[in-house]
Amino acid sequence: MKERIRFIFYILFFVFIGLIIGNYIAKTLLNNNEKQQWKTIFNGKDLEGWKMKIKGHEFGDNYNNTFKVENGNLKVSYENYDSFDEKFGHIFYTNKKFSNYHLSLEYKFSGNHLKGAPGWSIKNSGIMLHCQDPSTMLIDQDFPVSAEVQLLGGLGEGERTTANICSPGTDVDIDSILATKHCNSSNSKTYHDDNWVKVEVMVYANELVKHIVETDTVLTYSNIKVGGNKVPSNYLSRIGESIKEGYISLQSEGHPVEFRNIKIKELENIFPDE
Repeated sequence: MKERIRFIFYILFFVFIGLIIGNYIAKTLLNNNEKQQWKTIFNGKDLEGWKMKIKGHEFGDNYNNTFKVENGNLKVSYENYDSFDEKFGHIFYTNKKFSNYHLSLEYKFSGNHLKGAPGWSIKNSGIMLHCQDPSTMLIDQDFPVSAEVQLLGGLGEGERTTANICSPGTDVDIDSILATKHCNSSNSKTYHDDNWVKVEVMVYANELVKHIVETDTVLTYSNIKVGGNKVPSNYLSRIGESIKEGYISLQSEGHPVEFRNIKIKELENIFPDE
């Protein structure tokens, strides 16, 4: 009788343990699944979750309504400007920092290049990855410490690739070699017409970053760290420091541009085989 009771006890015990383990595994899988779902980070109605920093102005001051929502798109607008006057700006998604993620959006240039903006900024914008906390940017800082996915439009003739890598306040390695130029070109095609272009970025901390244009991988790099040119004075002591996470921002450099379908999917912290 005692043996039978002991046998039943063991069965119930292992069933109980099995239920606990099974519940833990189920919750883990559910959390991972939720983590790996696409999340829209721009609602198409207002700038909730986004905050801007424009050169010469305090963090959060949307000078001249540079960033606004129009027709469901996030638009960089200069209709209230007479001249650019070096008002380089960025709008940050401030709800969360990201480390391992897949970002997707579409961009489109329109209108005329603003008077006084530098010539290189014609049909020029960017997605800034692993940005410093925007509240730490200096009042006259042009760009956040970050890795920039440079977005360019064609000028009607010649080649002008998009989804290039520029590195304000950072260094990166391309093919495991330090990139010595501030901006390095991708192998994308040139988009001369002002149509929507889809760009995706896959980021694995600072181990690997892939730029994808219309499903084609056009550039990869790694080892993002503080360095290069445009290191702000409050970052000089951090030169050489790896950057494995940060905020995401979109750029205003003097040419009207719109963004839509901005979404992100967090990835597991697993370095891909390819």
